[in-house]
Amino acid sequence: MKVLIVDDSPQALALAKARLAPEEHELMTAESAKAGIEIARRQEPDLILLDVKMPDMSGFEACRRIKEDPELALIPVIFLTGSDDVEDKVVGLRIGAVDYVTKPFDPFELRARVAAALRTKRLQDLLNEQARLDPLTEMPNRRALHNRLEEEWERVQRHGRSLSFIIADLDHFKSVNDKHGHNIGDSVLRDVASTMRSRCRRIDLPCRYGGEEFAVIVPDETAEGAAVLAERYRGAIAELRFTAADEEFSITASFGVAEAAGADSPEALIELADNALYQAKENGRNQVVIAS
Repeated sequence: MKVLIVDDSPQALALAKARLAPEEHELMTAESAKAGIEIARRQEPDLILLDVKMPDMSGFEACRRIKEDPELALIPVIFLTGSDDVEDKVVGLRIGAVDYVTKPFDPFELRARVAAALRTKRLQDLLNEQARLDPLTEMPNRRALHNRLEEEWERVQRHGRSLSFIIADLDHFKSVNDKHGHNIGDSVLRDVASTMRSRCRRIDLPCRYGGEEFAVIVPDETAEGAAVLAERYRGAIAELRFTAADEEFSITASFGVAEAAGADSPEALIELADNALYQAKENGRNQVVIAS
């Protein structure tokens, strides 16, 4: 796990690194609060050890800025201090720190407090991950999709990049559940999810949107390019074969594709893709339609 140590004293940095070296964490250092915040934004550490007294900015102010930044707020902070002042500790804990370590560092105490903070961070990360995963398909869920779509939308607004959105619906899926049962239906959903995930680019985000609907966020791609990806998914799904009670069957999917250039919000982008999906269904299913 990544541990960032922020202290204006080279000697304190060297000592902290030496004390933590046996734990084999990835250790990063910064000699000022501002540099520490910038490294945290780039590297996303799992824990920050933050000196209280630094010339450019106090550790308290740095901690406030970290906790006010949505991208950094969940990173635990342990203050490093040469003071045993209770009032300072209360202030630090109130603004978001999880612990204090007093200089000079006792090696066993420092490692124990770091280990405790990292255990909590691991559990927190696991809970956050589970909250964003669909338990059946192990794909990101609708909540994860909306969070990522907001991020990609902001990038589009800042940099003028392309962004497309694909939404898919399995054709006549209700009849699969009605005829073969929900266990077979669940197996179909898992196989479709795996098929789509294996054909996505690394920068795409495939999700289970709900029920028998799936969606893919496609950064840096026009609607026409995203439609090529959607056609790849469509063909692969149509080739899948399933067996229930010695009967083999297949399933198809319809796709709607939209581009951010034709929308004024993430919600409008989803609506455009959804309208294109409806058109694909109206046109006979098992096809890809680009939003006009």
